[in-house]
This record gives sequence, C-alpha cells and structure tokens, in this order.
Amino acid sequence: MVRDYSAFLPGGTPARREPTALERLGWGPAFASQIDADALTTTPPVRVVAVHRSGLQVAGDGTLETIPPGPEATVGDWLLYDRERPRSSRVLERKSLIKRRAPGTGREVQLIAANIDTVFVVTSCNQDFNLARLERYVALAFEAGIEPVILLTKVDLTDDAAPYVEEARKVSDRVPAVALDARAEEPAETLADWCKLGRTVAFLGSSGVGKSTLTNALLGTQAIATQGIREDDARGRHTTTRRELHATPGGCIVLDTPGMRELQLTDAATGISDVFPDIEALAARCRFADCRHKTEPDCAILAAIEDDSLDPARLARWRKLQAEDAFNSASLAERREKDRTFGKLVRSAMKAKSDRKR
Repeated sequence: MVRDYSAFLPGGTPARREPTALERLGWGPAFASQIDADALTTTPPVRVVAVHRSGLQVAGDGTLETIPPGPEATVGDWLLYDRERPRSSRVLERKSLIKRRAPGTGREVQLIAANIDTVFVVTSCNQDFNLARLERYVALAFEAGIEPVILLTKVDLTDDAAPYVEEARKVSDRVPAVALDARAEEPAETLADWCKLGRTVAFLGSSGVGKSTLTNALLGTQAIATQGIREDDARGRHTTTRRELHATPGGCIVLDTPGMRELQLTDAATGISDVFPDIEALAARCRFADCRHKTEPDCAILAAIEDDSLDPARLARWRKLQAEDAFNSASLAERREKDRTFGKLVRSAMKAKSDRKR
C-alpha cells in the first residue's frame, strides 16, 4: 500500500488534527525538509527505537521490524527505509547527537542517542549527588545542542532537599534544577512542559537514581523493571540494559538508558565552555593568549583565585574536563602517528646506545 506523506512535506497541511503515527514518533519539519514526496513513498521514514546486537529495531507508519546492522545509526535516528536493501537505508541529518568516548582503552566514539529535544540529568538526594558529574552531563547536552534539566530524585530519603537543589543550580544559570518524587504522580505534572506531543526526552544518569521509575511514571505503567539502591553506598544496580524509546499516552517519546559508569567527553569544547562561562571570560583577560593559568604573570584566573572570586575546586573541574576532551578528541590517526614517531625515537636511541658499546 502506498501511503500519503504529503502532510509532512514543507508547506504541507495535515488533513486531520489528530496526530499521525509518524508525528507520535517525533517526525517534524526538520526531517521532512530533507526529502521529497517520491523519497517518502519509495523509502518510507522509520525511527530507530532500539539497538540490538542483531540490528536496529525501527518503527514507522505501519512498520515495526528489525533491520540488519549497516546504517551508522543510533537510537532516535530517522532512516529512509530501503526495504530491498535495508543496509543501504539512509540516515537523515540529525537535530542533535549525544556521544561519548567508548569505554575501554580505545579512542572510538560511541553514539548514545540522536534527535533528543530535552535531556533530564537525573541524580539522587543522597551519596550519589556529585557536582562534577552533573557538570559533565550538562556539558554533554550543551555540546549536542540539547536543552538540559537537572532532576533530583529520592527526596523521601532526606529531611530537606533544598540544599541539593541549591547545589545543583550552581552548575549553570541556564539549567533548571527540579526535585521530585519519581514514584508518585508528580513527574507527569512537573515535567509536562518538556514532555509534549512530538518531543523526545531522555533520562541520563547513574544506575539507581530513578530513570526507569521516571519513565514508568510518564508511561503510566510499570512496564520497565526497577530495582532499589544498595544501602551501604547508595549506588544503584543496572536494571535497564539497553537504550530504548517508549511512547507516552500524550505523544511524547521517552528514552530510558542504562546507568553510565563511565562518561568521557570527546569533541565537547563548546559544551564545556558553556558550563564554565565565568572561567572562559577570565581566561580571555589573561595577558598571554596561550596562558596555562599556572605561573604566568597577569593571569586573570590566578588573580580570581587570589581574591576568592573563583573557587579553586571549580577551576580544577574545568581543567580536568578540558584536558580529558583534548585528549579524547585527538584523532586515532594522529595518535598512531605520534606513537610511530616516538617508537622511531626510542629505536634510534637504543641503536645509538648499542653502537657506543661496540
């Protein structure tokens, strides 16, 4: 059956007010403007709703199936589905992309999710709360061009959540911090402004902070399994094992993700600058453009430390993220070339030493 996709093309007028199947998956003008009517009918749009080892699970208007690995896509991507050659399905240009350096010793980049509108950075009102981790997640969101919101859960575990909220607001004056009880009906009401029809939101954070519980609250079900935290250290256990999109009754798409034990930034210089605009502004006032802010004269950052207008701990966190991002952003080819050059130097030195002994 040939479907009519004309309503999704630029300038198209929907024939009915009820949202279509594609609109309920997050389809909109940003994607429709990339294709024409012929492409829509011959290669219908589908969205990646889950990534399995066996391939990509995609959903569209009358489509729900798994296609073999091939397209370089992640959960949230939109594809033009080529039924005859699924591996050749084209990935549409993304509105946003969350990525990190893949865990391990390599330098590969791991795609986390695409086309997210709002990221809820979730933490708990207990020992899990970590300002440096929140800054890291917010930098990730800023770099991806995604609106971040900090959510503080497990308010029932503390007598007063206000200090946690106050500390979370120090991350950025551009990021709201909201405390809520993930188990109650409160999430659907509190997050309503961000969770509207056609929008895609994601919950990111450590294991056990309540991401799956929040997803269940928005879905109005208990479809996603949840577990409690360990009492000795307030650390969570992995419940969600894969990144997967879920549709809420109101038409919002929710991404539930496994807890990330390791989140290393890569290609995130702009996001880091957006989290630390005060330090970036000070750095611009230093006498030397290449100031390392350690011993150089007329360093505005060192002066701010001296007059207590800049917290040394904040400066240390900025330094760490900058160094990490610079290291991880270096291309694999460049790093291999440096390794080869260093190897040549070592071999040359060893040969010279051997020659002297003769």
